[in-house]
Amino acid sequence: MADQSLIGQRLGVTTCEVEKGRLRFFAKAIGETDPVYTNEAAARAAGYPSLPVPPSFLMCLEAEGRDSDHIVETLFGFDLGRILHAEQGFVYHAMAFAGDVLTFDSRVADVYQKKGGALTFVVQQTRVTNQDGRLIADIRSSLVQR
Repeated sequence: MADQSLIGQRLGVTTCEVEKGRLRFFAKAIGETDPVYTNEAAARAAGYPSLPVPPSFLMCLEAEGRDSDHIVETLFGFDLGRILHAEQGFVYHAMAFAGDVLTFDSRVADVYQKKGGALTFVVQQTRVTNQDGRLIADIRSSLVQR
């Protein structure tokens, strides 16, 4: 079972290239109608070097290359059938674009319980940088097991 000894535990570093096709698909899936997210000419006309990464797309990219189920089951000691994604939050420092290579460096930021131990929360913190080492975002997300 997850406990406070996990705080600070590194969860790994993953890297992925942002692809235009995936950005277009994601924009369509979330109902985004602004053409800067799907049309490269519109993005350039708006002053962007390429298609911008929609804000919540970073969560999709963060999961790539990481065996999240293994981390949740083995490191956290959680039962996959009893967990929920509790929350997520972003602090954006710079924009990311198609063609960028993003690095996601994750660690356990907090572990706590509520309801007399009936609910256990694990908070993950991920720092996102681009190929130039520029800080793009800090992501904070929580899982809860009942």
